[in-house]
Amino acid sequence: MRLLYNSLNIHYALSVRLLALMLLVSTVAAACTTDVPADDENASPENKDSASDTTAVKTSINIAPATIEFLGNPFVASRSQSNSLSTYYDKIQDDFTIDADAIENLHRAAVTDTIYTIRFGDSMLEFYAPTQTGELHLQMADIRDSSISMRNNIKVGISQADLMGKLRVQNLLTQQTQHEVIARNREGAPSLLHFYLKNGKVSRILYEGYID
Repeated sequence: MRLLYNSLNIHYALSVRLLALMLLVSTVAAACTTDVPADDENASPENKDSASDTTAVKTSINIAPATIEFLGNPFVASRSQSNSLSTYYDKIQDDFTIDADAIENLHRAAVTDTIYTIRFGDSMLEFYAPTQTGELHLQMADIRDSSISMRNNIKVGISQADLMGKLRVQNLLTQQTQHEVIARNREGAPSLLHFYLKNGKVSRILYEGYID
């Protein structure tokens, strides 16, 4: 009986081991079949975060600010409105003419851009329009009367004290003498505004924009 008992135990032990081995093989096979990672699951959390961050950066780079800084365009604050000549037509309280002249692109000689010039009285506005972007950049303005106002109602005829108060709101660097006030950005594009004074009032405004 003892031998039979031992023999039964041996057969039982072998059976248990065989069953355990079969279960192990079955488990490994199932894992190999179902644990094939998809492409997007292969990416580590760091890579996923990096991809998301890159997309966010690209989006933020491609979207330009809706408002233009004062010396970027002292007449129109809205970026979308600044790209339309009709915006400036509506601001001029006088008869005006407009000229369009083709010029060579600043960076690519094979590309032709356009210079638009609006003239009214002794005043003028000059715009640079790159063909490839469809944008309209104010690059110069020479204002001799009050037929057009700038942002914050700055115009020919206001007093020097009133002018300085309005420029102070824009947080610009200013330099003033008895005959002229010059305004420039604290940093960024080197655009300039010259306000010429006569009898304590603005008699002429000259804007020099910066085009890259």
